Amino acid sequence: MTAGLGATTHRRTSDVDSTRIDTSEVAVARQRKILHIDMDAFYASVEQRDNPELRRRPLAVGYARERGVVAAASYEARRFGIHSAMPSVTAKRQCPDLIFVPPRFDVYRAVSQEIRTIFSEYTPIIEPLSLDEAYLDVTENLPRIPSATQIAHEIRTKIRERTQLTASAGISYNKFLAKVASDHRKPDGWFVITPAMGPGFVETLPVKKFHGVGPATAARMNALGIETGLDLRAKTLSFLQQHFGKAGTFYYWIARGVDDRPVRADRKRKSIGVETTFLHDIFMFDAARDALQPIIEKSWRLSEYTGSHARKVTLKVKYSDFRTATRSHTDPLYIGDRKALDRISNSLLEYLFPVPKGIRLLGITLSSFQQSYSTATRQIELALDM
Repeated sequence: MTAGLGATTHRRTSDVDSTRIDTSEVAVARQRKILHIDMDAFYASVEQRDNPELRRRPLAVGYARERGVVAAASYEARRFGIHSAMPSVTAKRQCPDLIFVPPRFDVYRAVSQEIRTIFSEYTPIIEPLSLDEAYLDVTENLPRIPSATQIAHEIRTKIRERTQLTASAGISYNKFLAKVASDHRKPDGWFVITPAMGPGFVETLPVKKFHGVGPATAARMNALGIETGLDLRAKTLSFLQQHFGKAGTFYYWIARGVDDRPVRADRKRKSIGVETTFLHDIFMFDAARDALQPIIEKSWRLSEYTGSHARKVTLKVKYSDFRTATRSHTDPLYIGDRKALDRISNSLLEYLFPVPKGIRLLGITLSSFQQSYSTATRQIELALDM
């Protein structure tokens, strides 16, 4: 297994620090020790843990209804191509034996808090991305363990012992590479990308595996002759900005293994935004409404993660000529359930039709949050309910 950042059993911290780096840009970031911990098929694994009859069977968390969406899939279901945000009817078609289980967000949140407690035994610098994954900065950690790899092993062991669930870990010197590393050995694995490895590792990685590069963006990159990190690195900053706007700057630097974003502890969200760029332009309302469903779904789930509810919904539409239009609705109290969000979002979308150009992107942003006065048990029951 590759040596870890500061791993005393493989390579000492001083050895890593003294390694000559050909790419000078990584020098600033190489002192940091960042972990990305990602629970394996979290929702589905919790359901299989709590119900032995579901173990080793293809399982989807969600509702098997006409307009239902898969929130999570077990690894047994993933072998059939089932994945989150897939329409339930499609999932059932691909796997007739698929078992649907209603989500239990109160349980997932409680387990997530157990895991968060484990993280806090090592560092207060924790940036949760959702209930099932987080970044940790362990450069300076509470037990004063010099090896980031050892910390990752201890965290994974404690998660297994306390929750009977498995987690994968990525260890690196920045957030982008830590995320890439955690995906590299899933499920129930770990991987280290050292400063010496970073630029070379990115060179061999297909751009479709880059965190932050979705299927539509990967397709656009492929059309420009960008298949791997090495291809991406060969492009100039101006070229990438011309074709990808502000994101071009991010792509330019990550192609060099550089990501200076800090791990932000407990940052309070001011908004939640989810958007999707489509491979083919959309012209008809029915097709746009269908394409908007998984975006609404993910937006609602992210809102549930925080225990907060938004008053404002903003619909974003980007046309084939890159012109952008937005429409918003503000509720006098807050948007209380998934069906209300669906109704508001579809109403905002309908107002824009007929469209002047084909739609290449749709997005939903939730803002003006209000903390719920309770644990919102009823809201949790309604989440994902179509």
